[in-house]
Amino acid sequence: MSNFISLILVLILVVLPLALSEQEAIQAIIHRLDSKTLPPSIQEAAAQALLRRLLPTHVDSFEFQIVSRDVCGGGSCFLISNFKSSSRNGAEIFIKGTTAVEITSGLYWYLKYWCGAHVSWDKTGGVQLASIPKPGSLPLLKGDGVVVKRPVPWNYYQNVVTSSYSYVWWDWERWEKEIDWMALHGINLPLAFTGQESIWRNVFRDFNLTVKELDNFFGGPAFLAWARMGNLHGWGGPLSKNWLDQQLSLQKQILSRMQELGMTPVLPSFSGNVPAGLAEIFPSADITRLGNWNSIDADPSTCCTYLLNPSDPLFVEIGEAFIRQQIKEYGDVTDIYNCDTFNENTPPTNDTSYISSLGASVYKAMVKADKDAVWLMQGWLFYSDSTFWKPDQMKALLHSVPFGKMIVLDLFADVRPIWRTSSQFYGTPYVWCMLHNFGGNIEMYGILDAISSGPVDALASENSTMVGVGMCMEGIEHNPVVYELMSEMAFRSKKVVVQEWLKTYSRCRYGKADHYVDAAWTILYHTIYNCTDGIADHNTDFIVKLPDWDPSSSSDLRKPHLWYSTQEVTNALQLLLNADDNLIHGATYRYDLVDLTRQVLGKLANEEYLKAVTAFQRKNVKAQNLHSKRFIQLIRDIDRLLASNSNFLLGTWLESAKKLATNASEMKQKSKLQIFSLVQYEWNARTQVTMWYDNTEINQSKLHDYANKYWSGLLEGYYLPRALTYFYYLSKSLRKNESFHLEDWRREWILFSNKWQAASELYPVKAEGNAVAISKALYEKYFG
Repeated sequence: MSNFISLILVLILVVLPLALSEQEAIQAIIHRLDSKTLPPSIQEAAAQALLRRLLPTHVDSFEFQIVSRDVCGGGSCFLISNFKSSSRNGAEIFIKGTTAVEITSGLYWYLKYWCGAHVSWDKTGGVQLASIPKPGSLPLLKGDGVVVKRPVPWNYYQNVVTSSYSYVWWDWERWEKEIDWMALHGINLPLAFTGQESIWRNVFRDFNLTVKELDNFFGGPAFLAWARMGNLHGWGGPLSKNWLDQQLSLQKQILSRMQELGMTPVLPSFSGNVPAGLAEIFPSADITRLGNWNSIDADPSTCCTYLLNPSDPLFVEIGEAFIRQQIKEYGDVTDIYNCDTFNENTPPTNDTSYISSLGASVYKAMVKADKDAVWLMQGWLFYSDSTFWKPDQMKALLHSVPFGKMIVLDLFADVRPIWRTSSQFYGTPYVWCMLHNFGGNIEMYGILDAISSGPVDALASENSTMVGVGMCMEGIEHNPVVYELMSEMAFRSKKVVVQEWLKTYSRCRYGKADHYVDAAWTILYHTIYNCTDGIADHNTDFIVKLPDWDPSSSSDLRKPHLWYSTQEVTNALQLLLNADDNLIHGATYRYDLVDLTRQVLGKLANEEYLKAVTAFQRKNVKAQNLHSKRFIQLIRDIDRLLASNSNFLLGTWLESAKKLATNASEMKQKSKLQIFSLVQYEWNARTQVTMWYDNTEINQSKLHDYANKYWSGLLEGYYLPRALTYFYYLSKSLRKNESFHLEDWRREWILFSNKWQAASELYPVKAEGNAVAISKALYEKYFG
């Protein structure tokens, strides 16, 4: 146990290198938010309830207490010490914190570093709590214990699209687990976007819009994020009244729990995106139809949304009404509101006066409803549209509101930090964020060195305006090592020695140390988790994103992103397979083993595809046939591997969608509405992970496979038929010595895809087979 304790450092609060006025502005925000927090007794009870859900056997082993910021030197912290009392209530460890989030963070810090425990998402192996000693035998701390302080005020969580890629089908049971995970990992500034369509329904009705007009405005459940941002409208919809009411009720539960735990939720605000019908009701309003966002044929039924110019008085009127309606429904729960007016939509002009007035209007709409409002903005536009957002344009937007009334998320700081090239966002407070994931793709990937040092370097830089760290992944439930380290950076003011940290991580994750496992993680650290090429990692393995091209007329094939030696990672798989038998029954080990085996075989399949195409180009029938068959076999083998672990099943995604369609009131009706919802929700779930957006007979969606997944069922039922069809046309072309019929393949494939999207066949929701045995067999088959 001393090995754990020796790793603990008493972390010292770093004074933010801000000018006095800037410090005062941030402190003023914190002071106002503190005034909204619930009483200590409620927060302490919420922390106890979390402990009861996580570790019911030890509810009497811990004592919790909320303390003032003065105890932490004016900031936020948690304190862990031995419980000293003459009473016999069983308490052994005393954890104090400035909020319930600090207390639960301290709880997990203790369980991790003194008891060798681990908590990750259920779908990444869940918890490892077997290493925790029984009540009455918990490890004691030396001396007066430890104090761990936040070096920056906030730990932000979520991307505006996470709600669609990951949360869309969740019920309260799943949300409760997620909020517990947030609290244990120190999240105190989470995005809270659920249920906003119900708010908009009420607001727009007051502006005389009809239900029919709103039906065409809101997207379907799996595409709400992009409808909210004004990228599309109506796609996958409409939303039923039951959906709207259920989501509003769910949001109230979410906000209530976040408040109980001392979190500050970030609510949405008005960005200017409006229904088409508003232009008819207000013909003099300055409403512009935006251009095409990733639609194949710019179908006006779903493409090209309407934007109300922020300079129009109606903008402030609607924006104020929206925030007031939220306050009416939820109460006064926050002062922080997210708004991204031009997320992947370029402003109509680069005139700085226009941009400045735009920003001022957005803020005015907020502050008219909430005088203390703070605008939280994703900084993605400064990266994705950097040709437009030059220094003058950035300054015009960032300086359009009073200082301290805007916070920017440096969304992609783990790869492309904007703070470095913008003089700390030209003096605007910002949050150092890790983006990491796109589309909820399943790909082992990360930059552990950047995570362990980036926030520390940013905070220590000259004239730093950094006020937080954050995790802004598009999808969750993958790469648990990355999120474990990133969440710790909210409490670390010094760089982490990753190699040593990984030894502790693996010991906690699997329940004991193992030299084979340590060796495997050393390799993974220097390969998979050391991507330094600056490329945004979208999983484009050929299995999950088959190239849509004619290899006979072009050699311009974009290869999947690969930044490491596949041989070294194969060696890491062999080491992981050699782990002690005491480890192999753990859910965390089995998840990692399946994930690593999948990663290795997926990269092998890329090689087989390239060999098949090269053979085709060289008119080598035998080699083309051999390598295409190997590619096909790898799809089948990977599907069988994934089927052995319940965390890699298409069936659970589809069933959660259907379950939400048959909840409470819809279940009672037993009507056409229920049948429609079942079909609609399943179509949404199937479409998002495959074609995504619109297509024609011979052109796939521009976003096809953006949200691809390595899921059993999706490989066998969708990716396999695609590959078989493609290689059939490839072989036919070679045998008949004729050109590849690309259009014929596209037509046949797209027809299959659209039928599959609308289908309702069942897929397993329970694992089948022994994951360890299958992994070993596949390793021997392909590498033995």
